[in-house]
Amino acid sequence: MNDTAATARRNDVYAIGKKNPNLPFHPAVRAGDFIFVSGQDADGNMVSGTIEEETRGTILAIERILAEEGASLADVVRVTTYLEDARDFGRYNKIFAEHFKDAVLARTTVEARAVINTKIEMDAIAYKPAHP
Repeated sequence: MNDTAATARRNDVYAIGKKNPNLPFHPAVRAGDFIFVSGQDADGNMVSGTIEEETRGTILAIERILAEEGASLADVVRVTTYLEDARDFGRYNKIFAEHFKDAVLARTTVEARAVINTKIEMDAIAYKPAHP
């Protein structure tokens, strides 16, 4: 691949949102027509509270990041959720359903202890053509 082709290819991959300088990743990355979103608030912090509050806050953070690219939760095609306690699934799922009630998406939810103090961590992939 020549230098021009390499530069053009990298222009289709870029960071979205304000990066927390203490973390080695971005709130989101656009790669062509896909937007890959980390579940965090606008300051790069995790939401803390009940499972309902953390779920709602995480989804709203995903929604804010998507909006920066002209996308919405309706564009989400994949969500992976990590719950600290599987017993919270029903309460988490209720909030999830409120925000994604008409969604056409694939989802995986697993029980896993996060490396930070949080009840939930969620990432999302949205499909939104970059050049309509």
